[in-house]
Amino acid sequence: MQRILVQFDTDAHPSSFDRVVAVDAGVDHLFSYGGVRTADAVPLVHGAIFTRGPQDLKHTAIFIGGSNVAAGEELLNCVRSAFFGPLRVSVMMDSNGSNTTAAAAVLCARKHLPLAGASALVLGGTGPVGRRVAQLLAAEKAEVCVASRALEKADEVCRAVVEAVPGARLRSLAPKPGAALAEAVAGANLVVAAGAAGVELLPAEMWRACDRLRVAIDLNAVPPAGIGGISATDKAAARDGAVCYGAIGVGGLKMKIHKAALSRLFESNDQVFDTAAIYRIGESLI
Repeated sequence: MQRILVQFDTDAHPSSFDRVVAVDAGVDHLFSYGGVRTADAVPLVHGAIFTRGPQDLKHTAIFIGGSNVAAGEELLNCVRSAFFGPLRVSVMMDSNGSNTTAAAAVLCARKHLPLAGASALVLGGTGPVGRRVAQLLAAEKAEVCVASRALEKADEVCRAVVEAVPGARLRSLAPKPGAALAEAVAGANLVVAAGAAGVELLPAEMWRACDRLRVAIDLNAVPPAGIGGISATDKAAARDGAVCYGAIGVGGLKMKIHKAALSRLFESNDQVFDTAAIYRIGESLI
């Protein structure tokens, strides 16, 4: 039986990126819907689960994407609530590439640094990727500092991570350029920049002066770099005592995780690939 992937995109036009990856992952048929809201989801889900017998539903799966991660999470909850009994299909949520990118970034860091007990600073930690990086690092028992321009947003992320990872050790920070940021970086073994594209969050001279820093990862591919002195193509590049990754350097593993997750959706009809599940898939690939 042929494998069908149903793409729910919260943007007006379904992501061409996600569609290409689905084809490369070996999907036989791709049904793409744009502008999907929760009000639209239930009939689309029913169309996916009522057309094949329960024993064949593993050959159908749903992918949720789009640029609005909050809308994607809401859509995921709606999709799951539309399932009942054996009438369900596996579903993956990766709006804005947030889950696969965060998983790849943390796994890259883990290659060079024991994360348990490590001190990690996540710049842009309240964005869709940053908050997932914080969650995954906390699950690895790192001590995580979530940094944002707005302290209340950083506090909210810390509360959400503790809810997802009981016992997580986190603190929030709203450092302005200068002494507060320098102090936060000086105490970190790992820095991940996950802020908005084209914004420098950490000057090169600041992190280069830090003796404790072991890994620096910049997830911004648009100049200027989020971490000064790191190239988008850096992949485990040694720079001033730290191992450095740029967005493209992380991107190879991100794509590998994305394709593997899509393929594994069709192993059964009851899987939910969220942040933690996608990270576990990444672990199996390294």
